[in-house]
Amino acid sequence: MRVIRVGTRKSQLARIQTDSVVAMLKTLNPGLQFEIVAMSTTGDKILDTALSKIGEKSLFTKELEHALEKNEVDLVVHSLKDLPTVLPPGFTIGAVCKRENPYDAVVFHPKFVGKTLETLPEKSVVGTSSLRRAAQLQRKFPHLQFKSIRGNLNTRLQKLDELQEFSAIILAAAGLQRMGWQNRVGQEGGCSVPVAVHTAIQDGQLYLTGGVWSLDGSESMQETMQATIHIPAQHEDGPEDDPQLVGITAQNIPRAAQLAAENLGTSLANLLLNKGAKNILDVARQLNDAH
Repeated sequence: MRVIRVGTRKSQLARIQTDSVVAMLKTLNPGLQFEIVAMSTTGDKILDTALSKIGEKSLFTKELEHALEKNEVDLVVHSLKDLPTVLPPGFTIGAVCKRENPYDAVVFHPKFVGKTLETLPEKSVVGTSSLRRAAQLQRKFPHLQFKSIRGNLNTRLQKLDELQEFSAIILAAAGLQRMGWQNRVGQEGGCSVPVAVHTAIQDGQLYLTGGVWSLDGSESMQETMQATIHIPAQHEDGPEDDPQLVGITAQNIPRAAQLAAENLGTSLANLLLNKGAKNILDVARQLNDAH
C-alpha cells in the first residue's frame, strides 16, 4: 500500500489542521496510507522579533518547501495566509479547503473579561503579530496601544494570562475554534502587510473587496469590484496544457472562471494603486524599517 508523506509545522494547531486535511484525503483515497512529518520553521524558532522585522520571506514555509524539493515529503499543508505570494518553481497549490470562520477574535486578560476593545482603559496594550490587524484596530480604537506578540496559539494565550503586559490579544477565530477554545473569544472581528481582501460569490457574480491601511490607522482605502463567472453544474475541465493560474491547479474549475477571477484581482489591485494605495504602503514600509 502506498504511503503519502505529509509535511506540516509542529505546533498543535498546525497538526490539528493537517489531521483534518489527511482525514479528507483518506475519505477520497481509502487505498492510501498517510504519514505525517512535522518540523519547526524559521517563524517558529525566532520568537523575540516581530514578523515584519525578521527580513526573510516564507517564514513558516521555507523548511517545508526544502523537504518537498528533496522528496522527503510528498505534499505539505499550510495556512493560506502563510504562503508566499510567489511559489517556488515547480510548486503548485493542489487544493484549497473550504474556508472556516474568516473573522478575527479578541481574547481578553482574565481581569478584563466582559469588556470590549472600546471599553478597555486608556493606553491598554493589545497584542497582535499582524500589521494589518494593528492598523485596522488603531484606526478604530485610537485610545489603545498595539504591541507585537509572537509564538504559537498556546504560547500567546499563556503570555496573555500569566503576564501583566497585555490587556487583550487578537487571534484568528478559526484557530480558536479548531483548538476547542471558543469560550475564550471576547469579541468577533498575509499578516505582515496592512492589506486585506474578501471575496464572495452570489448569483453568478464574484465580488472582491480590497483594503489598504496606514500603520497608525489614520489613512484607509477600500474598494469593491465584481465580475461575472460561469461554473456549470457539470464542471468542464480545460485543456491539459493550460498554464496554472495564480499557482493553483484547479482541474474541475473552467479556465474562463479562473481567468475572470485572476483578472478581477489584478483590476482591483490597479484601482487601489491608482487611487494612492502605493503611497500608503511605501510609507508603511519605511516606518516599519525605521523601527
